[in-house]
Amino acid sequence: MTNKRLTIGKLQLRATDGLILATLALFSLLAMIFFYRIDGWWILVLKNTAVAGVYILLNRFSEHSTKKFLKFFLRVAAVTLTYAYLFGAVDKFQLLIHGRWMDDYILDFEQWTFGVQPTLWLEDFISKPLTEWMMFSYVIYVPMYPVLCGIIYYLRGELAMEDYFFTLGFTNILCDIGFIIFPVASPMYYIKQLYTIPLDGWVWTFLGECMRKYLHFAGGSIPSPHTAAATIMWMMAYRYHRPSFWILSPVIISLYFSTFYCRFHYVTDAVVGILVAVIALAIAPLLMKMWDTLASRKALPSA
Repeated sequence: MTNKRLTIGKLQLRATDGLILATLALFSLLAMIFFYRIDGWWILVLKNTAVAGVYILLNRFSEHSTKKFLKFFLRVAAVTLTYAYLFGAVDKFQLLIHGRWMDDYILDFEQWTFGVQPTLWLEDFISKPLTEWMMFSYVIYVPMYPVLCGIIYYLRGELAMEDYFFTLGFTNILCDIGFIIFPVASPMYYIKQLYTIPLDGWVWTFLGECMRKYLHFAGGSIPSPHTAAATIMWMMAYRYHRPSFWILSPVIISLYFSTFYCRFHYVTDAVVGILVAVIALAIAPLLMKMWDTLASRKALPSA
């Protein structure tokens, strides 16, 4: 992995940059093509353009920084915040193909597979300590995202960090595509009225419910981006810092279960999310090699 840069005018883009900017362009193009079905489509296009501009600007500042921490911080901020923005931006496209939520198919499949509705069946096992641990596993994913990146960067270098970024981004984008192809509202939006046992806990449960209220929306469910991205983090820890892999193991495994125990997802969402991560891990190195080949062909001749 060389992570060569593609020169376009004054821009020098790494593979992760190309992935992010191409996705912003795709979302803008979809908004313009289907403008008659997307409320505020022009606002979305303007937001995408602004995000692209800020992303490029932050990366320019990062590249010109002489301080290692600032260089790292700006790069992490640019990539991480843009991935978070893309997760929210895909919301407006989820019903473009089917025009409705497809939860009934998931509910029927899980009833046929398990003989019960798993998220409802789990009500028999709910307790405050278990809920608190599950919410911890679910919420800790957020700070784990940049912390693991920092560990990889400082111990294994910039190329390893870019491998982490690109694979994680590719996984997130596969999830975004899944939201459009098979839109699922999620249990808390589709069968919320069926739950009779509240998820009570303490601090981490409070934080988890804040995430549900302020960061989640109907949809964004299958593949589960939580299980997909967590799997990438886990495997990148295995690749670049084995102690982190072992430390994270009980948390990641618990996170898988937390997605449906805490009613953010169906079981199917979690399983498909893991499968998407496995696919991304297999394909991402090939895409990065293709990027390096393209960048080599477009490289400017030496002066």
